[in-house]
Amino acid sequence: MPYTPIVATLGYVLSPDSTQVLLVHRNARADDAHLGKYNGLGGKLEADEDVVAGMRREIHEEAGIECIDLSLRGTISWPGFGKQGEDWLGFIFLITCFQGTPPGVNAEGTLEWVALERLHELPMWEGDRQFLPLVFDRDPRAFHGVMPYRDGRMVSWRYSRA
Repeated sequence: MPYTPIVATLGYVLSPDSTQVLLVHRNARADDAHLGKYNGLGGKLEADEDVVAGMRREIHEEAGIECIDLSLRGTISWPGFGKQGEDWLGFIFLITCFQGTPPGVNAEGTLEWVALERLHELPMWEGDRQFLPLVFDRDPRAFHGVMPYRDGRMVSWRYSRA
């Protein structure tokens, strides 16, 4: 059977001094599968856009800012991650320069600048703790990982660099 995941982007916007990252605290909707967790910004790719255009659109929709410099840090396959066990494939970006000022909230929750050294303190998907160090490290190579989920829990994690 062919692998037909939902294709999405996930972006991490760095502050101008590179000490903080913009995250959404998913606290706006009681029916949100991510309720209470902190996440990067992003979402599903539209049929007529490439992954960079999709990332720029999602950042603009969710934070009201324009991406000037962004780089692909990696990809992650999340088999079984969706609410009904759907597979997801994510393109993970680091945004190092932007224009505009993000609002304090969006439709999904509160937008917060969080110090990079505090990321480990936040409630987030357990899998995010595995790949986030790769997003912010100094290795110029992209990472490409597989992180299966079952019943809402990460089962395993492995990755390669290219």
